[in-house]
Amino acid sequence: MPQISVRGLEMPESPIRKLAPLAAAAKKRGIKVYHLNIGQPDLPTPQVALDAIRNIDRDILEYSPSQGNLSYREKLVSYYEKFNINVEPDDIIITCGGSEAVLFAFMSCLNPGDEIIVPEPAYANYMAFAISAGATIRTITTTIEEGFSLPKVEKFEELINERTRAILICNPNNPTGYLYTRREMHQIRDLVKKYDLYLFSDEVYREFIYTGSPYISACHLEGIEQNVVLIDSVSKRYSECGIRIGALITKNKDVRKAVMKFCQARLSPPLIGQIAAEASLDADEEYLRNVYDEYVERRKCLIDGLNRIPGVYSPIPMGAFYTVAKLPVDNSDDFCRWCLEEFNYEGETVMMSPASGFYTTPNTGINEVRIAYVLKKEDLIRALHVLRKALEAYPGRVED
Repeated sequence: MPQISVRGLEMPESPIRKLAPLAAAAKKRGIKVYHLNIGQPDLPTPQVALDAIRNIDRDILEYSPSQGNLSYREKLVSYYEKFNINVEPDDIIITCGGSEAVLFAFMSCLNPGDEIIVPEPAYANYMAFAISAGATIRTITTTIEEGFSLPKVEKFEELINERTRAILICNPNNPTGYLYTRREMHQIRDLVKKYDLYLFSDEVYREFIYTGSPYISACHLEGIEQNVVLIDSVSKRYSECGIRIGALITKNKDVRKAVMKFCQARLSPPLIGQIAAEASLDADEEYLRNVYDEYVERRKCLIDGLNRIPGVYSPIPMGAFYTVAKLPVDNSDDFCRWCLEEFNYEGETVMMSPASGFYTTPNTGINEVRIAYVLKKEDLIRALHVLRKALEAYPGRVED
């Protein structure tokens, strides 16, 4: 029998999706599953986007340009201006979701064997994209005890060698909800400048910041304009995960030229998705305010509820709609699996993402989970109650 490639064998399972078969089996047994595992918002997509899809008046659903429709990119320029991000339409390349933007950035900027420094815990698919590009992720660990703040610059410099080509950040962060401070962003800028690195900055959650601290985009950092590659997506801010529209933004013409080769090879980003995304830019302020206010309420509900459960601790996330929580269990992978396979409380259970999948350092995050607060408050309250009951019943519970 032919062998699977080394790349295929090394590709990690998604900690977000790997338990999906167990959840499906639980539902088949009649168990209600509260999905706290995946960042799929349950809030409505803007009506203007749905109307744009319903009212498509075309005889042919044709290829779009490989870099995306010009009309959409022009409207995005105005959108970014609201965040003091000054770009031209040619600086923007539309991609098949933010995921493709990350992959194309890696493929265009990194050679096989090159290394990327990434604070962990980190979005698990970064590792998959690095493997696809033949690159290696070197992680710098942040801890729940310190609120997932960045370590000192010396910790970064310990990892930098002749193969280091980039730093990758997610701000606000998935999975922790951490928002990088101005001081931390300047620390990253100085490293990028000193060692002439790329800075890949995933900023898809910029609308969801719950603190008075400012949003510091990588595009705000002076002196490294040619080093920055910004990653964006409409999936979260407009509840449009399924239309698969993202963007790669950079002032670096050579990077754009290389990215365009990969864009041409995959032909074009989704036409109908671009129609919906372009229309979404006309969503009124009330829509955006209501979405924001709802996440603020959900955050308070979840974090307050988690920290009232004996043995559970979660720092307060400053952005996005995730938190990493420490549980009184011996192994969160086993616990999450047990919740779906063996446990239910009054016919209900919870599904969470084991945090170990967001770390690459061995034996790290083994008693942590990522929780997405993408359910309405009534469901969050019930899910927290079920989680409390699960922890009380779990055979692998660890007492303080």
